Amino acid sequence: MKYLDEYRDQALARHLLDELRRTATRPWRIMEVCGGQTHTLVRQGIDELLPAGIRMIHGPGCPVCVTPLETLDRAMAIAARPGVIFTSFGDMLRVPGSDTDLLSLRARGADVRVVYTPMDAVRLAAGQPDHEVVFLAVGFETTAPANAMAVLHAVRLGLTNFSMLVSHVLVPPAMTALLDDPDCEVQAFLAAGHVCAVMGWREYEPIAARYRVPIVVTGFEPLDLLEGILMAVSQLEQGRYAVENQYVRAVRRLGNQRAQEAVDEVFHVTDRAWRGMGVLPAGGLELAEPYARFDASRRFAVGDLRPAEDPECIAGAILTGARLPTDCAAYGTRCTPRHPLGAPMVSTEGTCAAFHSAGRTKEVSPS
Repeated sequence: MKYLDEYRDQALARHLLDELRRTATRPWRIMEVCGGQTHTLVRQGIDELLPAGIRMIHGPGCPVCVTPLETLDRAMAIAARPGVIFTSFGDMLRVPGSDTDLLSLRARGADVRVVYTPMDAVRLAAGQPDHEVVFLAVGFETTAPANAMAVLHAVRLGLTNFSMLVSHVLVPPAMTALLDDPDCEVQAFLAAGHVCAVMGWREYEPIAARYRVPIVVTGFEPLDLLEGILMAVSQLEQGRYAVENQYVRAVRRLGNQRAQEAVDEVFHVTDRAWRGMGVLPAGGLELAEPYARFDASRRFAVGDLRPAEDPECIAGAILTGARLPTDCAAYGTRCTPRHPLGAPMVSTEGTCAAFHSAGRTKEVSPS
């Protein structure tokens, strides 16, 4: 397929691996921030093909996985109410809350529907004026513009029965939280290309300078990742700490300014809980006061729930890169994609799901 096959060329992959072997003279530890990148690395076996000493650390880049348990419990509480049509992207339906999940609620009669865009939820609200329609708005900077536009469209339509349960998170605060941890082993980052397509990379420049870590904006195909790793290792070997852009076909330094304007209009930055990382200062977005009437958490008064994590699940340690899925005693036995204990085994971007789908049954020894 044009514009895809060329980023999976085996000869070019071998060339990049050879160049990595020539470049790396010592061990280096690099974190990919995006769950989509994790799936490519694991599915293609790239993490196992890297030269000795180069180790990939899988970061908290799955938007489903980092959604805190309290948000999921609020979603269940709202979805279970009569007269509510609760909408979400499909991968959120099987993520377990404290007691149940949205798919199980639907099986028991709750009106839970899968939508493909937040605009689908707005259109549903316009066509169902006798129901409250709620959209579960999660994700990184990538999904925020579409969610902002949905709210603005609801305003234009004069809808009073549409709201969002918002749990948007921001990537740079998570990176600094990881780097501030005294046990952090990360020496360089591969930044998520789709996030930077929206936001650009200006926010990463102070992080690279302050913590002396290279940050390479990287795409999602095998050659993207190999080239991004090579760029990061080259910087480390040369003692440079800059932000570089591998994903030149999609990302510019300033990002998509029209998308940023929509986000700035509808949302404002707030402290935000991340699953596995706790509350991060300025770690997410919430609806700005002029749009607070669309806040489902306020509309349905579900702000004081007390979640209970499954004691067997080590999702927090996996999301921060401290542990691998194969370190978990429940991995592949009591926790599988069909019967997950935690979000990383559910999502198409979750690290546990990536390992399981690739048939990883034991820890891969660090190179």
